[in-house]
Amino acid sequence: MTHTSSAISLSPSADLMLPGLRYWVGVVSASHVDHAIEQGIAQTCHGKAQALNRMQPGDWLIYYSPRTDMNGGAPLQAFTAIGQVADDRVYRHKVSDAFIPYRRDMQYLPAKPVRIAGLLEQLSFTKGRRSWGQAFRFGQFEITPEDFRLIADLMLEDADEQEIKPEVPLRESQLEFEW
Repeated sequence: MTHTSSAISLSPSADLMLPGLRYWVGVVSASHVDHAIEQGIAQTCHGKAQALNRMQPGDWLIYYSPRTDMNGGAPLQAFTAIGQVADDRVYRHKVSDAFIPYRRDMQYLPAKPVRIAGLLEQLSFTKGRRSWGQAFRFGQFEITPEDFRLIADLMLEDADEQEIKPEVPLRESQLEFEW
């Protein structure tokens, strides 16, 4: 499940806090993240355009995967991919006659999955929150450069060495809503 792309590179010490850049988390199952990386695209919020339209070229997206698969997959609760918005185009792509989602082109970095459990008291959007999973209900949301840096440093550190497997969720009650 380590994801790679040769289009861009970034070291954990690189300065990502450039003026004008924004940082996002997209909530997508790990199997859909794998497809997004293979295709070099981002697709969030069940293919709706609104969240993708808020991103600009050069912005960064980190995928968080609550589960391995969308419908009934095993709990994962990990950040699973990191990429940069490639251009300013949001477009539709026909998956089937009934599903024509919006997408954006992305460039992904080699990254390893990182469980959220060890970061809950460090990230501004989860720190001190008993129901920390609420932020993820929106499907895609903006995070601070500091939160991005913390997650990115862990994901990019020794990215080729680790694969993450599903495990029991942190708190089942936090998964009561539909992803």
